[in-house]
Amino acid sequence: MGDKLQVIVVGGGASGLMAAVIAAQNGAAVTVLEQNENPGRKICVTGNGRCNLTNKDMRPEIFRGEHPEIVESVLDQFTLENTIDFFEEIGVAFTDRKGWLYPRSNQAKCITELLVLKCRALKVKIKTREKVEAVSFENGRWKAKTSGWMYEGDRVILANGSKASQVPGSDGSGYEIAKRLGYRIISPLPALTGLKCKGNNFSAWAGIRTDAEVSLKIDGQVLLKESGEVQLTDYGVSGIPVFQLSRFAIRALDDGRRVSLSVNFLPEYTKESLKKCLEKRRELCPYQSDAELLLGLLPDKLIKMFHKQKSDLCQTITEYTLEVKASTGFEQAQICSGGIDTTQVNTKTLESLLHRGLYFAGELLDIDGPCGGYNLQWAWSSGAVAGLYSAKENL
Repeated sequence: MGDKLQVIVVGGGASGLMAAVIAAQNGAAVTVLEQNENPGRKICVTGNGRCNLTNKDMRPEIFRGEHPEIVESVLDQFTLENTIDFFEEIGVAFTDRKGWLYPRSNQAKCITELLVLKCRALKVKIKTREKVEAVSFENGRWKAKTSGWMYEGDRVILANGSKASQVPGSDGSGYEIAKRLGYRIISPLPALTGLKCKGNNFSAWAGIRTDAEVSLKIDGQVLLKESGEVQLTDYGVSGIPVFQLSRFAIRALDDGRRVSLSVNFLPEYTKESLKKCLEKRRELCPYQSDAELLLGLLPDKLIKMFHKQKSDLCQTITEYTLEVKASTGFEQAQICSGGIDTTQVNTKTLESLLHRGLYFAGELLDIDGPCGGYNLQWAWSSGAVAGLYSAKENL
């Protein structure tokens, strides 16, 4: 067999650490280059610090991208069941919240700690504060240049994530490295984030959390609907239903299209059924004012705000229109949509079709999912596949 294959993993996040473990388990000598002082920092802030590891409903069609067909091949090779087994083997106990799986500890940092412990047990070298500035192939070897060193290896896995995160260093440098190597980058845009809306009266509802149904309209046509707890903010709207729609809203804005939301603050009612409900209540409680008829149905702040508007009250409540003007930016986004065009990547191995021995994993690729553990599952599965094939002797 001779000397071990040397694999360099650029990025010590979820996909990078998984790639490192799987490559090392398959006989490679692995070095992880991480620009932060600790690996896995983005893992530590996922799921509000609780880490939604995966989801029991893991259908490939849930994922998005210009060419999402790559997802099925990757998930077939490292499945939901493989993921659960892997994490149980390194010490994770799971808790199930309606199909969303979390570590029993409710602490995201334990996932990073257990992955790093596994890396150390496999003699993976994790070099921190090493920001890779360029990757090149010279004289039969891959080279990864940092400010202080030139690392060499037989294979390289680019797993250095996207611009989305509050974690320092989430700067999208992987896109630039890939672009210099000749890859097409589908414009990275924030996703899973709040939406800024036109208007200047949002301070009146800031701080409210309420169940609602949110419809996304592109050029006046309803594209998608999501229900759940919506957070009303001083810039517009947030919360999981808004996050789920944000990817499509932000990409449509980037294309110059008109984007709006229609919010039903009482999703169990239509405009007509709410009208009947309030008429019946007025008969039963003739002593209540128009505003008082809504007590018990809506938060106080919303009642005051809606009554100031001189429009059909029932329509306002069930079809409240918001014109979307922007995202809340990369720093507030949980992930990006866009990334490396997956038609330039082998759908089975995640090896580049342009360069032998170069692999991709995680959010750097043009694949993203909704809230619920899908983006971490993509990180685990794509990291495992890239790690496996990078460690194979014969390309």
